[in-house]
Amino acid sequence: MKLIAIVGMPGAGKSVAADFFRNKGISVLRFGDETDRGVAAAGKEPTEQNEREWREAIRRELGMAAMAIKIEPRIIEAVKEHDTIVLDGLYSWEEYVYLKEKFEGLTLLCIWAAPTVRYERLGKRAVRPLTVSEARSRDIAEIEQLNKGGPIAISDYLIENNSDQASFMDRLEQFFSTV
Repeated sequence: MKLIAIVGMPGAGKSVAADFFRNKGISVLRFGDETDRGVAAAGKEPTEQNEREWREAIRRELGMAAMAIKIEPRIIEAVKEHDTIVLDGLYSWEEYVYLKEKFEGLTLLCIWAAPTVRYERLGKRAVRPLTVSEARSRDIAEIEQLNKGGPIAISDYLIENNSDQASFMDRLEQFFSTV
């Protein structure tokens, strides 16, 4: 079983990479789905405020590995039918440590793009676009409050995504042929 966790800062291209794997027939589990499920189970609307409140509450309850703890049953189910599983959006060092202890062969794939490139992408998003100031603030919050730097720094593979989509797809293809 291969378990590949995609890490990276906002706007780097993690979702595009997840779509690449999905299009290859690979099972992709999205960490953000856990928030969507939690908010829905609480009977609340999927707003940014409700999502943030749910994430903060679940992390108070379970610690910084909360999202890994929540997604673990889905990984176990997916393993029954798939030999390769991609996790879209691992955030914290604690999530990484938790999953590394549970699943042998966890591979971290970092998608990296320069802040200026990411901020431009985030400003053009159709859903929840961010100003440069908001994007920078989000970066700092994810590094300082969510311990996101560790998994990025210790990644097994890094794919740069500063240029066009075709180049990014080529780099993903190269990675895919090696794992």
